[in-house]
Amino acid sequence: MTTTKPATDMLTALVRLREVLRNAPLPLEVPGVAAHRAARDELIAQLEDYVLPRLIQIDAPLLTVVGGSTGAGKSTLVNSLVGSRVSLSGVLRPTTRSPVLVHHPSDVAWFDQSRILPDLERTADASTDTGKLQLVASDNVPPGLAILDAPDIDSVEERNRQLAAQLLAAADLWLFVTSAARYADQVPWEFLKAAAERSTAVAVVLDRTRPEAVEEVSGHLARMLTARGLRDSPLFAVPEGQVDDEGLLPVDAVADIRSWLEMLAADAGARAAVVRQTLDGAIRSLSRRTHPLADALAEQAEAVTRLRAAVDTAYDDAQREVAEAVRSGNLLRGEVLVRWQEFVGTGDLLRALESRVSQLRDRVVAGLRGRSQQIERVAVAVESGLESLIIEHAERAAEATDRAWRGTDAGRALSESVPAELGRASRTLRRQAEAEVRAWQEGVVEMVRAEGAGKRGTARFLAFGVNGLGVSLMMVVFASTGGITGAEVGVAGGTAAVAQKVLEAVFGDQAVRRLAERARRDLERRVEGLLAQERRRFDEVVDALGIDPEGAARLREVTRRVDDVRFAAPEGGYA
Repeated sequence: MTTTKPATDMLTALVRLREVLRNAPLPLEVPGVAAHRAARDELIAQLEDYVLPRLIQIDAPLLTVVGGSTGAGKSTLVNSLVGSRVSLSGVLRPTTRSPVLVHHPSDVAWFDQSRILPDLERTADASTDTGKLQLVASDNVPPGLAILDAPDIDSVEERNRQLAAQLLAAADLWLFVTSAARYADQVPWEFLKAAAERSTAVAVVLDRTRPEAVEEVSGHLARMLTARGLRDSPLFAVPEGQVDDEGLLPVDAVADIRSWLEMLAADAGARAAVVRQTLDGAIRSLSRRTHPLADALAEQAEAVTRLRAAVDTAYDDAQREVAEAVRSGNLLRGEVLVRWQEFVGTGDLLRALESRVSQLRDRVVAGLRGRSQQIERVAVAVESGLESLIIEHAERAAEATDRAWRGTDAGRALSESVPAELGRASRTLRRQAEAEVRAWQEGVVEMVRAEGAGKRGTARFLAFGVNGLGVSLMMVVFASTGGITGAEVGVAGGTAAVAQKVLEAVFGDQAVRRLAERARRDLERRVEGLLAQERRRFDEVVDALGIDPEGAARLREVTRRVDDVRFAAPEGGYA
């Protein structure tokens, strides 16, 4: 077979459509998502089970799928058409077994697992495994035709119903079997409605009908078919009658159906017309059904945006609040204040600073002897205060994010699907915060050491020492962004004022402002890193959903390409 350019172009477009659908998960539990997931799965299944295989092998035998309601006599009809018992039938319901595909021996190559229904394992034996497709070769089936006996569309077994729908979607021709007792049932008409919407080639068999009622019931059924867009569908009637020892109907009871099928098999033009009708209808239907899916993908992307916004809001607020707490002087209370006051005494340092430089060394050094432990206590208090501040706001951010997520259907289901501790700060945060705060303190001391490189021999530098000056710089950072104000002095209770004077006495006013700004920026950078790591836990949960923000646009784009190729195809279709 020579592949035409329209067929090649359509095959390329549909393969792209399949890939976009495969990569378009709908993981978030937004309203109505279950129906969209089912629709997506149906689209992928029809592409893989029928559309792509048929387009690749346009000359493959015509696949006629026999489907219908429970007890309509499908298997008996198939056996009677073939002329031998190839499909098990019986009165017990549900009849759970593998579907049976009957074909001419010369056509066996068309029905390997790569041809159609690739997820059904091929078998030569009857089986109760609905995951298998039984292949039966029979000389009584003409070349170019295959008949597939499907499970009941209204079976009490869900797997049977799903398989029946899958097989019908893979058909070139539906041979829909009903009975006088069941022809008005809702389920069959739902399938027939779908067939009409997709322009699927359909023939209807009115089976198991009393001879005297055939004309009346057939007339009513024909009117129902016309009203539902299936006026051109052939309608056959099989009167109720006795079956022989093999369970077969009389030959003349199915003669019209068999003749019609044999005519289709023998007439390449008629067979191609059926294939084109169903294939083009399936492609048109695929294209139409992607539009609600594109909207569903857009809704998923919007939900992701809202989830990420909740994370960003909570952790941006946490970072801002930590920075404000540092600058406001809140840390210059409690344990930090007590330890600082122990270190600076009751004003001895300030009085010493106001004395003549020549007297400073003796008076201040004497006052600071033995205070190294006090300096260490201040540093420990600062470390503890910063750790508590960071952890407190990380906890708040995690709780706020979890609360915001649980306020929506999508977020609530997502929160419930991940470990419960996501709504709390991570277990490793305390250790990480401790390491970062200590690193910041060491960095502050190094700043002081570097700034005082030329002043290490001065009385004031020696009097306070690098650790004492480092602690003093921390106090200034906690009440300013580079120099305190009157309001900040009030908030800090004078704590930062003492530290400022200590540092100015050694480095000067401008240097203190510059050092305080550098130290503050370094602390904020470290806090930002810790909170970024905490927020990443939520981001990873969202990332794992695999939702492409451009997924909806991508699906619409490939759908437009399918439509363009279909509209540009010649009247003969893709053959």
